[in-house]
This record gives sequence, structure tokens and C-alpha cells, in this order.
Amino acid sequence: MTCMPSVTIVRRIKAPPARVFEAWTTPEALMRWFGPHHTRVESAEVDARPGGGFTVRMVEDNGERHQVSGTYAEFDPDRLLVFTWAWVTMPERESRVMVTFRPVPEGTEVTLIHDRFADATTATNHRRGWTESFERLATAFAVAAAD
Repeated sequence: MTCMPSVTIVRRIKAPPARVFEAWTTPEALMRWFGPHHTRVESAEVDARPGGGFTVRMVEDNGERHQVSGTYAEFDPDRLLVFTWAWVTMPERESRVMVTFRPVPEGTEVTLIHDRFADATTATNHRRGWTESFERLATAFAVAAAD
């Protein structure tokens, strides 16, 4: 049996679980934080329900475009998201993402487990992307709190 690489990230966000969950499941919110630092979201489509799907189109600072899509396998508002993850250029390399939202005194502890990667290099690249995305998510809530 082959061990497939995975990525786990735990981050605390200074906002209640309902608001953090919404940031993951509404197009307008996704567009404010999703993706690595050198990208911006051009468009996001979300059908936020079990069996629904999402598509996010991003563009890098150098003009290169990327599109990722998935289907929600589990959808428990303010608590849990489980969805497939596949880049349009490599649909056969589908992986899985599980995100949990846990209330803590200072906001929400978000745990992301992204698994079923084809290889370690892909997992490493996604770790970098998710780490930067979480930095942007935390910043988006910090800016909103300051307003």
C-alpha cells in the first residue's frame, strides 16, 4: 500500500465560526482572501450545499491563469466542509480537502487537512499555497475588525 502525502494546517482566526465558514462558502468572501500572495481571484462560483460544487479562477501577478473546482461531500454550516479538489489542467489528480471550524475564546480554530495527493511535490506546493491563503484570510478579518 502506498502512502499518499497530505497537508495539515491549523490556524486561529479572530472571528466567530459563522463568519469564517462564510468566508469559505460565499463567492464575494472567497475573492478577498483565497489563493497565494502572488494571485488574485478573478471569479468564484459556489453552490454551498452537500453535492454542490465550487469553481475558483485565479490569475498570478505574471498573468498566468489557474482554475480549481470541487464538489462538497460534506457540508455542516459553521463546523465542517469536505470537498474534492482538482485543477482544470489535471482533473485526473483529484485530491480531498477537509476543513473544520472550532470555536475558541479568541475566535475560530480552523484545521485544514488536504490529502490524497499524487506525490510529495504536489503536497509541498499546496502547503505553500494554503499557508499563504490562511495568512490572507487572517489579514482580511483583521482589516474588517479595524474598520
